[in-house]
Amino acid sequence: VQLEESGGGLVQPGGSLRLSCTASGIFGFDSMGWYRQAPGKQRDLIAKITTLGNAMYAESVKGRFTITIDNVQDTVHLQMNSLVPEDTAVYYCFLNIMVSSTTPDAWGQGTQVTVSS
Repeated sequence: VQLEESGGGLVQPGGSLRLSCTASGIFGFDSMGWYRQAPGKQRDLIAKITTLGNAMYAESVKGRFTITIDNVQDTVHLQMNSLVPEDTAVYYCFLNIMVSSTTPDAWGQGTQVTVSS
């Protein structure tokens, strides 16, 4: 399985960014989503969506971030609005093959998001 991420970058506070992640080399999976890791901190789950469209969000991003999935392209998108400096982190896409997966079965390479004026 390979996960290819795109869309990170530098944005001012209050701005928006859209991250995308495309899976290849796999036929069928349960869910995809995003973790993020700020310098000196642990990697945290922030959003996840199943192929049926059921989504969950961390409290820190709820109401600002929206995750969607394209089951034809095997691509997940994370629309990030009202960004604040605390959103600065490396964002990692992940994929779970099974519903029972307790840890991600595959990771993307990570994409940097920096929120700064």
